[in-house]
Amino acid sequence: MTTTLLLHGLGATSRVWDRWHLDGAIAPDLPGHGTADPLPGYSFETMTAALAPTVPAGVTIIGHSLGGVLALELASGRYGVRVDRVIALGVKVTWSDEDLARSAALAARPIAYYGTRDEAAARYLRVAGLDGIVDPRDPAVDHGLVQDDQGWRLALDPRAFGVGAPNLPRLLRDAQADVVLARGELDPMNTDAELAALHDQVVTLPGLGHNAHVEDPSALDHVHGEPAA
Repeated sequence: MTTTLLLHGLGATSRVWDRWHLDGAIAPDLPGHGTADPLPGYSFETMTAALAPTVPAGVTIIGHSLGGVLALELASGRYGVRVDRVIALGVKVTWSDEDLARSAALAARPIAYYGTRDEAAARYLRVAGLDGIVDPRDPAVDHGLVQDDQGWRLALDPRAFGVGAPNLPRLLRDAQADVVLARGELDPMNTDAELAALHDQVVTLPGLGHNAHVEDPSALDHVHGEPAA
């Protein structure tokens, strides 16, 4: 049985995949997210290197946003892992100087504490792009929160926001796997034209946004089931 590795996006946790029911699927927290250990510094390379020792050979990876970039990194062959297939969903293609400055500012912020779980949950859902998609009372939200003697905070290490912009042309060129780029039709992070300019295997999921895998867990079933033609 082929193992499927599910990689969540920046600010989220592995629990975004709870609605999926795939035999042989594993869904870790990315470094600095959920219950995963933080890193001394965050780049696509350091995050991928931290993940690589736990990735089985011959894996299919479905990665969302940041997770899609890490999936392509893993498929490069530079980390001693054989990846057979990558489905990269919702990867942001164009990064302006303003985008990068905003991310750097978020990475430099100290950890924020909240007086109640509800306040922290609302912030988590905004950061993860899940506001209005996931119920704040959902137990899965708690995986993204920590309560200590100072109050409630996000489990996310804010320094992870400083990961930067991916070099997608290089990642696609270096990938030693079958790669599909996927996007929700309503995703503001990319366009059909941007993806088509990068790669010849592109799938658009009608009526869905950036977190298409959470909005409709069955949306990628046909993509996951068979290699793209």
